[in-house]
Amino acid sequence: MPDAPHIEIAGRRIGAGYSPYVICELSGNHNGSLERALTMIDAAAATGCDAIKIQTYTADTITMDVDRPEFKIHGGLWDGRSLYELYQEAQTPYEWHAALFARAAERGVTLFSSPFDESAVDLLDSLGAPAFKIASFEAVDLPLIAYAAARGKPLIISTGMANLAEMAAARDTALAAGAPGVVLLHCVSSYPAALEDANVRTVADMAARFACPIGLSDHTHGAAASIAAIALGACVIEKHFTLARSDGGPDAAFSLEPAEFTGLVRDCKDAWTALGVAHYDLLGSEKANRQFRRSLYVSADVKTGDVLSRANVRSIRPGNGLPPAELKKVLGKPATRDLKRGEPLAWDMVG
Repeated sequence: MPDAPHIEIAGRRIGAGYSPYVICELSGNHNGSLERALTMIDAAAATGCDAIKIQTYTADTITMDVDRPEFKIHGGLWDGRSLYELYQEAQTPYEWHAALFARAAERGVTLFSSPFDESAVDLLDSLGAPAFKIASFEAVDLPLIAYAAARGKPLIISTGMANLAEMAAARDTALAAGAPGVVLLHCVSSYPAALEDANVRTVADMAARFACPIGLSDHTHGAAASIAAIALGACVIEKHFTLARSDGGPDAAFSLEPAEFTGLVRDCKDAWTALGVAHYDLLGSEKANRQFRRSLYVSADVKTGDVLSRANVRSIRPGNGLPPAELKKVLGKPATRDLKRGEPLAWDMVG
């Protein structure tokens, strides 16, 4: 699909005509350890993912330490915790970023991040991040989107909780502010998200509505939603990653371990390859087997002049005889010569 919308990140084209771009999201699963974060980059790179993503914020840049009810989380994975407490635990300190970018470069894998305020955009830009990811909760922060887009790099925007008007506003703001391209990700902002809420058919609907590549930010358990999204045209898959769920971490419960993520990458790429194109002609790989299709064969010896019937003509494999569709035309006709059992039937054998 050479004319389909696409973007480019670090020289890699992303769009309907290209193999899916699989992003390994580290999030806060480093559990506050730089050494673990570096080990995660090593493990993530080994999965074959196309990119690794981190998140760039501090508790103070994303929220405030305020003792009010609306600053508490009610229900779900983080029930009872304050926003400030959660983000203090999950943050990837700014002072780690240079080391993380350097490690990714050593491993030959693209690294970029989600900035949550202007200081994060500035830091990431100074480190040469080739793209920015806008998280679902920030998709309505049009000034932040414009600030990031003004750096002239592509934006990937998650759309969890956003309605169609908000999605369009985020995309249009990014393009107007200078982003060379935008990807919109269908996303269910539940942690984890239930499969019955995944609604991955939205991927195809978004592709029909927006003139840009569409993908999936997947918070469900396992890989089923991601593979289904590829079948529906997703160009990008983003999935959370951890070294081991048993190690804990803010997002560990719905993250994939290294062997699982390797399988996700493989299956996403294989699913895209299997889609191919609508095709009805004989493939080269099928030609050798064409001879084994069914055809009409003499199934019992027949004397010259005897009538051909179901007792002496059958449709069987292989395919060297007349097509089975000709059976009615030959039944009741005389044999023009002696026919032996096992001969493929041909028109010159029928009177």
